[in-house]
Amino acid sequence: CAHPDLLLLDEPTNYLDLEGTLWLQDHLARYPATLIVISHDRDLLDHSVQHILALEQQKLTLWRGGYSAYEKQRAERMVLDQKAIRKQEAQREHLQAFVDRFRAKATKARQAQSRLKMLAKMEPIAALTVDEVREIAFPAPDKLLSPPIIAADGVTVGYDGRAVLSKLTLRVDNDDRIALLGANGNGKSTLVKLLAGRLAPMQGTVTRAATLKVGYFAQHQLDELDEDASPYDHVRPLMPDVPESKVRGRVGAIGFSGQAADHAVKTLYGGEKSRLLLGLATFAAPKLIILDEPTNHLDIDSRGALIEAINDYPGAVILVSHDRYLLEACVDRLWLVAGGKVAPFDGDFDDYRRMVLAGESQGLTVGAKSSARADPGQARRAAADKRAEIAPLRKRISQAEVVIAQLTRQLHKLDATLADGALFASDPARAAELAKTRARVVAAIAKAEEEWLAASAALQTA
Repeated sequence: CAHPDLLLLDEPTNYLDLEGTLWLQDHLARYPATLIVISHDRDLLDHSVQHILALEQQKLTLWRGGYSAYEKQRAERMVLDQKAIRKQEAQREHLQAFVDRFRAKATKARQAQSRLKMLAKMEPIAALTVDEVREIAFPAPDKLLSPPIIAADGVTVGYDGRAVLSKLTLRVDNDDRIALLGANGNGKSTLVKLLAGRLAPMQGTVTRAATLKVGYFAQHQLDELDEDASPYDHVRPLMPDVPESKVRGRVGAIGFSGQAADHAVKTLYGGEKSRLLLGLATFAAPKLIILDEPTNHLDIDSRGALIEAINDYPGAVILVSHDRYLLEACVDRLWLVAGGKVAPFDGDFDDYRRMVLAGESQGLTVGAKSSARADPGQARRAAADKRAEIAPLRKRISQAEVVIAQLTRQLHKLDATLADGALFASDPARAAELAKTRARVVAAIAKAEEEWLAASAALQTA
């Protein structure tokens, strides 16, 4: 059927290039019939759907808007749920304290029974929960090198005597965040293999810093993992002379702690295999990391963890990805690979999207409008300033989470003490003081939650 009334798509962008993803996003946004899509591409979900149907705790909840709207609404709902839960817990404790104090008194027995019935009828509030997302971290290089770390001059590169890219003159510096644009088949993978040192030039010269170490990740490397070996087995040869406890600590840092370190690779999900491969590729604290489609098997939260890892990493990063959200969050230079050439792209992703949808992806410029933009150096500085602007927001969120956790533990201790009905009879002054302290802690938690919500909203806007 050329135009189905109901279109069902399950991860449609996983093996598309960025150009195909941009076309699909535009096509689905204009699709005239009903569309249901499962996707980890948040840019697609922000621009192509009108509702998010979330499956959480074995329940389906419908949220209005795209993914960013869903994320904001969900954060607000979580804060409200926690407030409602604390209010209900306080009410329960008050009722239970009355029952504990007066159940044995004949004059109060009927009232105590009434409160017991109220307790039995109180339905617990089912709050939204946040699944724990294991962080991704790239080891920082011991020191940065003198720029450029890679310089190519008049390079031609290809396979079996056939040139794929020619007349390449380019450089990579310590702080570069570069995204490679261009349709599949134009030579992006050839270029990253050249930069990674896995492919020698046919002509010209490539000069590398003397102690340059490159971490290279590509999806096809998933097939190179030993299916019968465990994450521990893959890391052990890289740490031959250290105690097992340290090896397991490093495996845990990659994302496989406890028994997970000994599970065979063939039992791991695609995202877990990608985490293992990312850990192995960056194990030696490289000064340049090249990531070729790193998100294909990662869910949205893990993609967020990857963004944080890239932005926290002090070395250079080169990215090939169809995930526009990832690219916009991490890179500040764009190189267009097309027509056997590699050239700086002076526009932004909106310019590139317009060019792709206009069918001009083989060109190396976007016309006068693009060329009138600020130079690449200015764009890089602006992107660096943006990362610096966002960093305090991330810190505010982390600090608020720490404060909330500390205050919540204090609240639980107070509640446990106040739950003892005998305290009110034996030491009413202390009980009253503890009740006042509890009220202050509840107010402090509410304030910290408001700070967390405000910082999260500001980060989302940024």
